[in-house]
Amino acid sequence: MALEEVVRRLPDIFFDIVTPKHKSSFNVFETGSNFNIHRIGVGAGILDKIVFPVFGFFKAVSLMKNYNYNSVHAYQASYGGGAAWLVKLFSPRLPFILTMQEGKKLDEQSAILNWFRELIIRKADTITAISTYLKEYVQKISKNKEVFLIPNGVDLKKFQIPSHKLQADFKFNEKDHTIITVSRLVPKNGLADLIRAFKILDASHLVRKTKLLVIGGGPQREELFKLTEELGLKDRVEFLGSISNEKIYEYLASSSVFVRPSLSEGLGIAFLEAMASGVPIIGTPVGGITDFLKDPSTHSGQATGLFCKPGDPKDIADKVKMILSDDELRNRLITNGRKLVEEKYDWNNIAEKFRGIYERV
Repeated sequence: MALEEVVRRLPDIFFDIVTPKHKSSFNVFETGSNFNIHRIGVGAGILDKIVFPVFGFFKAVSLMKNYNYNSVHAYQASYGGGAAWLVKLFSPRLPFILTMQEGKKLDEQSAILNWFRELIIRKADTITAISTYLKEYVQKISKNKEVFLIPNGVDLKKFQIPSHKLQADFKFNEKDHTIITVSRLVPKNGLADLIRAFKILDASHLVRKTKLLVIGGGPQREELFKLTEELGLKDRVEFLGSISNEKIYEYLASSSVFVRPSLSEGLGIAFLEAMASGVPIIGTPVGGITDFLKDPSTHSGQATGLFCKPGDPKDIADKVKMILSDDELRNRLITNGRKLVEEKYDWNNIAEKFRGIYERV
């Protein structure tokens, strides 16, 4: 998504995009006004990703026979980064740009994965990172490496705050109480904790008619669905699966609170989209979330959301109650959140930062 948003905003720069063929139904080749997409593999999922460093490199070499490139740019120090590392190894004069987008707790991954990632980081000439957390991680590995903080962003045209959320005297009534999360259904995003927190909220008079919307797919779906049934919340929690972006915008605009109690996070684009939609956010102080979520306990008038403790359903429930019961706090979070997104996370501004990177290498 990040690559697409940047490419479409830099129409005067041409991109050859080499990527694994994630699904067998995808075309091997696709072209656009300022890009070509070359998909490598047979659509075998993880297998195509594992072999991509080698086969992606071979594809790059074949393209380089016909075209003069200004740089090679890899997103994430993983499979694509491995292909770019090989390109740089055999074409040392070609500038290698690496964008760190990783969302896991990197220090806790296996020694082999960390060795591979560090190899890629040290080989890169220029590095961008989507969060302070990732920037500091790079600088621990390569102290003298220049790292540019360029976050992912939001297309503000697609996210408009409904007029009723802009009113200073805006107050919720029971029918408005909708908690929403947009997330891949994997353990690191803490969704089991959110469902348990919702069970605690279910006993509260304040939110007795609240519902929880879970948007997204992933391997944890059946486990979370079963947990919902065990807690007696089957009629109150709705799993919408993977839906179109347009539908996500609609659901966000009509929701009361966005919650994602992540255990790790590279940045968290879903939080930014919620803020752009005028939805107060609750998240954990991990990874890149701390770049944009400013809690009232430390930022008072500049607060953009509330922190909850990782792995603590009761604390999550308490923070939801705070937002639903305090109109002044809720309106302050809505106003400050949208302002921050407009100032720092507009894709138009971010694309221009990448233009500067491409022009300087």
